[in-house]
Amino acid sequence: MKLSTADLHSTTMMNDKFDFDASIIPSPCFILDERLLIKNLELLRKIRDDAQIKILCALKGYAMWSTFPLLKKFLSGAAASSLNEARLSHETFLKDTHLCAPVYIEDEIEEITDLASHITFNSLQQYNKFGEIATKKGLKAALRINPEYSEITTDLYNPCVPGSRLGITRDLMPMELPKAITGFHFHTLCEQNADTFQRTLRVIDEKFGRYLKKVTWLNIGGGHHFTREDYDVELFVNTIKSFRKEYDLEIIAEPGEAIGWKTGYLLSTVQDVVEANGLKTAMLDVSFTAHMPDCLEMPYRPNVVGTVDNTGAFNYRLGGNTCLAGDFIDGYRFGTALEAGDKVIFDDMIHYTMVKTNTFNGVQLPSIGMITCDGSFKLIKSFDYKDFKNRLS
Repeated sequence: MKLSTADLHSTTMMNDKFDFDASIIPSPCFILDERLLIKNLELLRKIRDDAQIKILCALKGYAMWSTFPLLKKFLSGAAASSLNEARLSHETFLKDTHLCAPVYIEDEIEEITDLASHITFNSLQQYNKFGEIATKKGLKAALRINPEYSEITTDLYNPCVPGSRLGITRDLMPMELPKAITGFHFHTLCEQNADTFQRTLRVIDEKFGRYLKKVTWLNIGGGHHFTREDYDVELFVNTIKSFRKEYDLEIIAEPGEAIGWKTGYLLSTVQDVVEANGLKTAMLDVSFTAHMPDCLEMPYRPNVVGTVDNTGAFNYRLGGNTCLAGDFIDGYRFGTALEAGDKVIFDDMIHYTMVKTNTFNGVQLPSIGMITCDGSFKLIKSFDYKDFKNRLS
């Protein structure tokens, strides 16, 4: 399949197209479209202003730090879940860093609290162990709560499954909050709309209302699909305003996916076409398990630019370049036969991809590039053998 650059952008840019030559881009390569990122950020700023909340970038979902000078014009800071993420935020975002980790490591606690403005403790034991260190340094401290309510249907991503290790359930809350706790934090959403958030907030109110009157801030976590086309922004804003009539709290959201949603691609190249039992597999220079693991973990089937759903004459399985037997996804139909050298371009591959890549089998990590606002391609980073070797010893 040989895609024109106009074909590539017509699926996402509509009347706002511009061209670039895919042949000049190294393969494989993550490609961020700067204009699409700005479009998302402008919407997030509007939500922030209308709802009068703070919006952070959750680094676990989006950590393309070369774009942080742009992000910090729109967002209030970053959310980190580890010492390395806190370092990245401190060095490149240069705004508030909010910590929320399932567990903090004793050997790291002094450094990680030096880098942060807020910290959320996943358990009372963690607060009792490290709370004094954090609060002496002026960090605002919160407890993560588990309302035992979530509408996530995939258990792997559901922090409220029975026996979850994430957050404190209502029955384990103390009668009185520790004096240093000034906030609460919950994270129960995943790619969900404002109606799910509204129902979740009702449960939070029912179970934790007496405590909410004793804190000053509430982190509502991530998973809010703010930038998805059908997201009900008005309902979200009104839900926040209604909640504030009961609880006068500073509200903080920390999306990751919503920042990178529909902002770019993963470009790959067909290396071979193999056939067995009448099924043709296009062998690519990328891997689902190494470069797009959510495709297998969630699982979900990513869109490929230029495919013809259920009507194309040429049906292919797309195969990754590792030896894992299950490193493939079925059912892609193309209008023309695939050949070695053809480009296969996966859509919506910026969030939860670069942050999860690995070098299983020693496969090369995809390069990272950007289509800038003037339509030119900018190579930001490429990887080599040293990146593989330096992870091991």
